[in-house]
Amino acid sequence: MSFIAAHDFPAGLVLRVLGMAESSYYDRRARKVTPSRRELDDAVLLEQICKIRTAHEFAATYGSPRVWLELRRQGVRFGRKWVQRLRRSHGLWAPVCAAAGRAVRPGRTQPPPRPRTC
Repeated sequence: MSFIAAHDFPAGLVLRVLGMAESSYYDRRARKVTPSRRELDDAVLLEQICKIRTAHEFAATYGSPRVWLELRRQGVRFGRKWVQRLRRSHGLWAPVCAAAGRAVRPGRTQPPPRPRTC
């Protein structure tokens, strides 16, 4: 795309040589100028997540479920996985505790020892 813009070649000719449809080129060029609805929604949600993280001292340790619940309390309706995707893509993870994420297994019984046979 930048090649076509930087040089004086006609777009139709270059796209025909590359085997691309002209409509794809012009659609992509238009998308660069105006962001999609999802990008706009992401920007709004990211701003609200950052406000939650700076709300008080421990808010930066919130995980995505707690951030999602806080957003719902404020009346913001986004999916939980949307919040997870946005936090992951912008590196807004909570600090990891040493014990966090480890499954605690219930105590297991040991089978009785086998008698020795020789």
